[in-house]
Amino acid sequence: MDAVAAEGPAREKLTIDLGTETGPFHGGASGTLYGLYGDGVPSRAVVEGMYPRTVTTKAQDGTQHPGGDALEILPAFVAAGGRDVYVYLPDFYRGFPYEWPGATGEERLAGHLDVIRRQVEHVLIMGELKAHVVYVPFNEPEGNMFGEGEWSHDGVSWRTEPGPWFAAWEAAHRLIKDLDPDARVAGPNTCALYPEVRDFLEFAKSHDVLPDIVTWHELSSPAEVRTNIARYRELERELGIGPLPVNINEYAHNYHVSVPGQMIQWIAAIEESKVDADLAYWNIAGNLNDSAVEANKANGQWWLYNAYGQLTGNTVRVVAPHPNVQYTLQGVATLDRDKRQARVLFGGAGGAADLVFEDVDAEVFGTVVHVRLTEIPWTGQVGSCAPPLRLRDEEIPVVDGTVTLTQTGLDAMSAYQVILSPGGNAASALPPAVRWKRTYEAEDATYTGGGYSKNGPEGSPSAVDRFATSGGYHVSGLRTGSDGVLAFDVEVPQDGTYDLMVFAGSHNLAELVREQGPTNVFLRVDGEDPRELRLPLGYKPAVWSHTDTRVELTAGRHRITLAAQDPDLGVTKGDAAVDKLDVVLREEDETALYDAEFADLRGGARVSHAHRGASGPGVAVLPRGGTVTFWAYADDDGEASVTVDVLGPGEGELSVNGEEIGRVERGAVPLFLAGGVNKITVTGTSDRLIVDRLRIAPSRGLLPTAVHAAEEGVLTGTARVTGHPYATGGKAVDGVGAGPENALTLTVTAHRAGRHALTIRYANGEQPPSTHYNPDPVCRHADISVNGAPAHRVLFPTTFHFGNFWNLSLPVTLRPGLNTLTFTADELPDFDGHTRNAFGQRSAYAPVIDQVTVTPLAPAEADAHPL
Repeated sequence: MDAVAAEGPAREKLTIDLGTETGPFHGGASGTLYGLYGDGVPSRAVVEGMYPRTVTTKAQDGTQHPGGDALEILPAFVAAGGRDVYVYLPDFYRGFPYEWPGATGEERLAGHLDVIRRQVEHVLIMGELKAHVVYVPFNEPEGNMFGEGEWSHDGVSWRTEPGPWFAAWEAAHRLIKDLDPDARVAGPNTCALYPEVRDFLEFAKSHDVLPDIVTWHELSSPAEVRTNIARYRELERELGIGPLPVNINEYAHNYHVSVPGQMIQWIAAIEESKVDADLAYWNIAGNLNDSAVEANKANGQWWLYNAYGQLTGNTVRVVAPHPNVQYTLQGVATLDRDKRQARVLFGGAGGAADLVFEDVDAEVFGTVVHVRLTEIPWTGQVGSCAPPLRLRDEEIPVVDGTVTLTQTGLDAMSAYQVILSPGGNAASALPPAVRWKRTYEAEDATYTGGGYSKNGPEGSPSAVDRFATSGGYHVSGLRTGSDGVLAFDVEVPQDGTYDLMVFAGSHNLAELVREQGPTNVFLRVDGEDPRELRLPLGYKPAVWSHTDTRVELTAGRHRITLAAQDPDLGVTKGDAAVDKLDVVLREEDETALYDAEFADLRGGARVSHAHRGASGPGVAVLPRGGTVTFWAYADDDGEASVTVDVLGPGEGELSVNGEEIGRVERGAVPLFLAGGVNKITVTGTSDRLIVDRLRIAPSRGLLPTAVHAAEEGVLTGTARVTGHPYATGGKAVDGVGAGPENALTLTVTAHRAGRHALTIRYANGEQPPSTHYNPDPVCRHADISVNGAPAHRVLFPTTFHFGNFWNLSLPVTLRPGLNTLTFTADELPDFDGHTRNAFGQRSAYAPVIDQVTVTPLAPAEADAHPL
């Protein structure tokens, strides 16, 4: 892709009018429905870095889905910066439509009102946190409790005969307000903004039971978001109510979620309308609606919302080439005059387009602007993603108040960000993060042998219930007993080390997958260099992640094969589908750079462009107590070499994922980073600290690390060593839980006293039957006691199979020498401490534990000075 001053014939144009501001940035599009399972799933850093204002979830102790209990996620969500938890009170029940008990409509409603009463009583003991709760008494009433189906109140839709629904709303609203006059109630929470919502609002106004927040769902299109919110605001004016806050608490289709190029279109419409909105829940709970991977990693969609959440200032007018038309180029932009930055997030169409910034104020930007262009790629529903790829970093003159960037090679599945800053400050231009990249579709590759099938089409504008898939098709045939070979003929421009990213998936419940877990296949380049790859699992067919490896390639043509048999390595077990192969030549320097002027600034920190020779167009100037926060990425759990580049003599403190590390050093320091997303914050401790950037380089092997196999521990009760082909050494420990007597105790070594990371390699495949389209995997937990101290409870998200192992790290305090770690678990009770879930949604067991790695979070103070 190129970003240069525009020349040549006119083309599609996205115009960012910096002279027309449309109001303060709102940031409401980042909400989530069932996106949180519990504290730690996803991790605090992943939640905070997506900047969600709202979360919609089930009533406490509800049985609709595992996890997501409102009062269990509430404290951690608020601590992560969240504002409101919307409680779906009907999700106390099983099924969809809701299976609310009772022989008659009156009995069912009376029982539901009792559920509401108990929920409010639970919230009333939450102290200050209760101010963050919003009650949603009914959900999609026209298809559920006041619809025409078996489980409805009287078999008649409220849209036909609204009387029973209106009476139920009034009863629920008055019950909540009588118990807590300060409570907020949201509704009507309909599937869409039906014309009959007018009747509901008229009734609610006349009976003094108006919702505090108006909610409905937009499982429609971004165009209808704009249209319907405008229609609702007109309705308010006609009825003489409000304006009330609006939350579109379910939006976007399954085909859209995980795809940055699709989601930017929704974000643009929601932000333009200045409302809150929650991503719809189509798949599994606790992954921020296909944004989070494992507990602490992120896919491309997460990075889009991370960029969106860091917009500041006022939004400005964006004129799209096809205004308000889905599946075309759209965008959202802001201007922050204090930072002297303009940012635009855009995407949704492939090919080429002009990005035109108009009315570029010379008093803000000068006569030359610094342009930073990044790409946020699609990496699959459960495929991890590194930070956005830097495509261009350069300075461009402002001509008659206009800056035009010509974009070529846009990917319709990607989103993109441009940041404009003042130029002319002698900043060194940075090279692209990727020097060359090509995608090769599996359906275009050559297949030999038996068992081949080309599958699809998958998700598309006409099939929004299906999953996004590169090219719309994928290939299967690499499975147990197969002799299939899938061959990609590639051509690369130069000698070098190339990343191969195999986008693939195996349905975790497929018959051939159940025995082993990840499907193993065999890769060769030009018939040589055999290696085994373990292709990823997913929660349904056509759910994509990627397995990566590196190969040395010479300039020219090569054949890359994936085979179900290899004469040197063995045979495939499982059943995999392959979507595509990406071949990538990255920048030679593996150091990741994060400029402070583009980071999250708080506490009076400001951007300055007065320091010539800074790495980018500016720096962050921190007063005492001011902060700059970077969302940094690590491939795996372990040591990284971290450098905070500062200018001048100021001082500061460094924290990583909430752990205080110590003072900011001049030079590289070895620090433990969690695999995936890390929140790294610098806080000024002097009157003035100038932070230029953060640099993260590979480990130098300076932190002492000890690895302990779980089977070497002391096992009591039902805990036992079991065989697992993908566990380290082929063995792991199962059966921990169902009471403290069934335990694993490990003795681990710390080289010194202090804070350490325990990196636990584990597997969790627990998944009870579901009553709906959502798979319902369960997070297991372990209560971990260090040296006999009170146990710390840790949630472990699903790995989709008991033979599929992931890492999860947590910080603990250890003493020098030998330390004991005891793992126990038991089924957790409901909020009242006595009753229990009857549907297997709260596991009694810890995960299968493979090994524990102990690593200091940072060097000892005596060794902390950089090399």
